[in-house]
This record gives sequence, C-alpha cells and structure tokens, in this order.
Amino acid sequence: MSIHPRDRLYELLPAVYRIRDAAQGEPLRALLTIIGDELARIETDIGDLYDDWFIETCAAWVIPYIGDLLGVRSLRELTAVTDVSLRAYVANTLRYRRRKGTAPVLEQLARDVTGWPCRVVEYFTHLATTQHLNHIRLDSPATASLRDANRLELTGGPLETLNRTAEVRRIENGRGRYNIPNLGLFVWRIQPYAIQGVTPRPVTDPPDGRYWFSPLGNDIPLFNRPRTEIEITHLAEEPDLPVPLRRRALHDDLAALRQGSISDSAYLPAARSAFQILVPDGTGSLVPVPPSQILICDLSDWRRPSAPFQVAVDPQRGRLTFPGGTVPTDLVVNYTYGFVADIGGGPYTRRTTLINPTPGDFAATVAQRISADATTLTAALAVWSSSSASLGVITILDSATYREDLTIATTPGRTLVIQAADGQRPLIHLTNPLRIIGNGNKATLRLNGCWIAGGIDIAAGALERLELLHCTLVPGWHLDSTGAPQFPTRPTIQAAAPNPDLRIELTRSISGAVYLAEDSDGLLAHDTILDAFAPASPACAAGANGEKIGPPASFIRCTVHGEVRVRQIDLISESIMLGRVVAARRQIGCSRFSFLAAGSRAPRRFRCQPDLALAAAAADRGIPVSALSAAQRQTITLSVTPSFTSTRFGHPAYMQLARSCPDAITGGAEDGNEMGAFYLIQQAFRLANLHQALHEYLRVGLAAGVWLAT
Repeated sequence: MSIHPRDRLYELLPAVYRIRDAAQGEPLRALLTIIGDELARIETDIGDLYDDWFIETCAAWVIPYIGDLLGVRSLRELTAVTDVSLRAYVANTLRYRRRKGTAPVLEQLARDVTGWPCRVVEYFTHLATTQHLNHIRLDSPATASLRDANRLELTGGPLETLNRTAEVRRIENGRGRYNIPNLGLFVWRIQPYAIQGVTPRPVTDPPDGRYWFSPLGNDIPLFNRPRTEIEITHLAEEPDLPVPLRRRALHDDLAALRQGSISDSAYLPAARSAFQILVPDGTGSLVPVPPSQILICDLSDWRRPSAPFQVAVDPQRGRLTFPGGTVPTDLVVNYTYGFVADIGGGPYTRRTTLINPTPGDFAATVAQRISADATTLTAALAVWSSSSASLGVITILDSATYREDLTIATTPGRTLVIQAADGQRPLIHLTNPLRIIGNGNKATLRLNGCWIAGGIDIAAGALERLELLHCTLVPGWHLDSTGAPQFPTRPTIQAAAPNPDLRIELTRSISGAVYLAEDSDGLLAHDTILDAFAPASPACAAGANGEKIGPPASFIRCTVHGEVRVRQIDLISESIMLGRVVAARRQIGCSRFSFLAAGSRAPRRFRCQPDLALAAAAADRGIPVSALSAAQRQTITLSVTPSFTSTRFGHPAYMQLARSCPDAITGGAEDGNEMGAFYLIQQAFRLANLHQALHEYLRVGLAAGVWLAT
C-alpha cells in the first residue's frame, strides 16, 4: 500500500504517537501535512533546478541565462508565436561555430531563429563558367537540357538546377543573385497542415466518381508534408520543404516504383505523407489505394483513368477521379494543405480554448466513422434541448462533412458550446442558414474550431452572446466550381432587431460580412479576417442589406475587406481597414497603428496610415498637410496602401501581405510587426532575428540575401 506524499512525515512517527494523535482529533497529522506540502514543493524545486542545467529541459526563463554563458547574441522573443522559441538557437550554438559560414549551418540557423523552413543556395554553383581542366564540373553545364521537364519546372526558384551568367548587383538589397560570394536564404511562410478523415466534395449529386479533395468543392493545391531533417549538415531538399506538390515529380516517383527502380519504403509523397485516398475493401473497412495504382495527371478536363490505375489525382488542383462507372460507396481522403497561420480553424492545437464539461453539465460527442453519442449535430441538439443542464458541450470528434439543416432554440441562462476536438476541422455544410431562435436572456452560443458553409441568422431577442473561436464562416456562404463565392452579397452573420443585449465576438476567425441589429451591444473582432469581397461593400453594418448604421464595434489586429458603418468605434488597433470606416460618433474611441482607407471618418487617430505618410511628405516639402494637392495625396496614399499575395478565399496565401507590401504596413504595428490579422506570426521580428544572426555566422567575404519563398 503506497503512502500519500502528504503523509510521509506522519508515517515516520512511532505508532504510539499516532495512536495518541488520533485520539485527540489528529492535530499533529494536520501540522505535519502542512510541513509535508512545503517539503514537496522544495523537492519539486530541486528537481526543476536540475532540469535547468540543460537547455533541452530548462524552463523558458532560463534560456537567456544559458545563452549568456555561451556568449549568444540576444534576439527578440517571438511572444505571439506559440510553437517557436530560442531554445534551438541556444542549443545549436556550438554547432554553428564549428561549421561557421557553411550552407547547412546557415540553413539550420534560419530555421532556429525564425521557425520557418529554409533552403540556402550557394550561387557560385549556379554560374555558367569556363571549365578548368583540373576542376571539371560535369553537373554544371552552361546550357539547359530541354529533355528534363522535372528540373525545368524548378527554374527561378530556390531548388533551381540551371546555371546563369554572373550578376554584379548586390544581393543584400535583393537585386542580384548569381555571383561567386553570394548566398541566398529562402524561407517558407506558408505552413503545411495535415488533415485526416475528410469527406471529399463530389462534382455532381449523386456522385459520378469525380471529386475535389476540398470539402468546399474548390480547387486547392496539395502540399508536401516535410520530413524531419536529422543532421545539421544536411542541406534541405524538396521533400524537406512545405512546397506545393508537383505533377511531374509525383508522376516520376510513382513510375519508378512501378518499374522497381525504387522500393516502396523510399520517400514517396503520394504514398507516405502528402495524401491518401481510402476506399472500401469489401468488408466495410476503408483501406488506402496502393501507390502503384495512382495515376498523377492534369485533371483540368476531369479525365478518367483506365486499368491498371484505380484513381487519378491532380495535386496542383486538388482533384481526383475514378474510372468510368466506378463510384465508391464511401470515400475518405487525408491530405496536406497550406495556409499562413493558425486562424480560421484547422488541424492545429486549440487545447487551451476547449471546454471540458464537468459533472452536471450536458456532454455529447458527434462523429461519423468512430464511436460517438450521435452521428449528426441535429441528433445531438435534440438531446440537448431536452436537457435541463445550464451548460452543454457538443464535441465533434472527426473532420468529416456534416450536411445539416440546423435550428438552435435558446432558453434563458443556458450556454451551448459546439466545438471540434483538438486537431480536427469538421465542415458543417448548411442546407439553409443556421437559425437561432428562442428567448436569449443571458443565453450564449460558442462555436470553436468549425468550418461553416452557409449563413447564421439570429432572430430578435434569441441570443445574448455569440462567440466564434478559430472558426471559418465561408465568405459568400458556398463556393462554386471555380472557387468563387456563390452568394457574395449575402452576409455571413445577420441579426434581426430588436436585439439590445446581443454581442458577437470573433477571435482568430475568418468570416464574411456581419450585419447586426442597430440596437445591439456590438461586435468585438480579434485577430480576425472579415471579407465582403470589395472595399465598397459593407463588411460590418446593420439592416437587411447593410444599409443602416450598425452598433458599436472594435477591431484589434484585424483585416477587414469592406466598409464599416457603425454608430461608434470603441477601438481600432493594428488593423488593416481596406474599406471606409464611417463612425457616427467620432468623439468616442480611438484608432491607433492602423491603415484606414481614404474617406474614412474614424475616431481620433494615433500613428495611423496614410496620415503618417502624408505628414512626412508635407514636412519634407515644408508645407502643411492641407496644402498637398489631390494628386499628391493620392500618390502618397498609394505608396503605403497594403498589397496582398491573394485576396481570394481558399488560396493558401489568402490575405497574406505580399513581398512588395510597403514597410509602413509590414512594420506598422505598435511593436514594429505587421498590421492585420497575421500579426500573430510576427514576421518582422523573425526576419530581424535572422539578419542579426547572419552578421555573426556569415563567413568573411560572403554576402547573403533573404527571400520569402511563399
């Protein structure tokens, strides 16, 4: 029988004293229990002190102190990035110094200080030079081979194998590349997200054997799931990087497998890590299609494979087809897609935001292919409606598609939570808008980790609080076959009036336009994208068509593509407002460190753009801002207007600031990071850390340039 740690001291006493203590109500035991608790804390602290001797196990606050012992140059902490720290940078310091200036070390250095995958290119190896007879380079021909389509696809990128003539422009400012002392560091900002158990979207209903990998029914590129590099001396190759999959590379790999040139255990993106297609095996179980039976091809015309191939896949469009007349009775896909950051829901960890029900709360699980309490949300909601618990938690355990026609009836004082399990990303495909009705006196609905295709309608007085965490409410409700929104003019969330107590909170989410009741408590958006598809379209307003002035709103580190028309703005902070911001009461609230589109009538501004640029230009000319001509104001405003890699929902770089985005935006936040919803990746700090570290570990005589590969 084990002794409880709190009773260790008490058990050391002779039995005679314990008997006498028990007769008196055990006061001695109570005293020794308190002393035992303190002893346990001291022992735990001693154990932690031992762990703090080693960089692998030490507490986060100890890392800078160990770095000081090694003379490590201090870098900025990425406080907003949860999965990146300077632990690896300190741990690998001696390795950096032993191999200082070599390409693999600089590559590992970039990974450690930025958290982004990196590929280092030594440009002297890509120079078309006259061969020396004593140092012949057979792998560096001066002309390109037009027969090798696989290598030609990589032209112009970090994995290029072709040679160029020398450039004399400087690489530090990003203009020149191909010269003897030049090194190029390419970093990948787009992150890979591996998702499993997805229900692919059929092209027709009923299915005819043609599918999109995306459950929304849009073309998406499939990404490679990078393998882990074990040795610091290894230079990153294509399988080690989060790059979009290429048809030619996959086709060649699978062709080599079928011919026996490589074994099934060799690296095969199609078979091992990038995607899998699971079909019934005749016994009711789902098994993956063998790699040798997968045909990689261009499916722009939805062509069908023929024997011996069981399925055709287009990784660049995210499409798959079965032979004519073959329609699997069940189909599941696992694949890897790319996105900028952990917002909008996905197979990333959300453990700290999940609600764990306690005894007395209502709890139900929903899943389609694993054991759960229900297979549909409709069934789980029916059980919740008959419960008397004040808190209900419905957890979706998989990433399947749930086609539902949902109505949630609220009752006073009750809270309902619908959340995806950690690491899952289910799609709730609504056949009609989600209707929220009932008596919403102190009623709360919380959605966490879900993708929702379709709108949300809130009836008058039906809800007091709607919380959306890590959710994607598809802008435009649904996507057509080209990926364009089917209903671009419809709001994603619409609340009818009167609704005086309603408050909507969006945190790390993606949504379309939000139309609130004009008398409601308002909107609070935090690290969120609101997309109304055009700067002139209402993204936050009131009324059936967004024609009315909405309630108070606040935007903290948001990207808003559309107009904001509200009664008052409590706060706009570090946000990008691509449409006009019109506040009826400008004497209330504050706008700070943000970009406000021309014509905005926002509350008092502090270090906002384009105001700062206009003031600086006027100061350079020695005139007041009011003296600038309309043409000058327009030119200056365009020079600080944000630019994006893509503004199309579904693109891997959706709402990501472009490489050419002005520094006033990429470094315009309060601490010098970028404005907008992707502030949380802290790009400016990552790049600053990398440039600072390069000064220490770049060999004398070499020059380095940093490029954003994605």
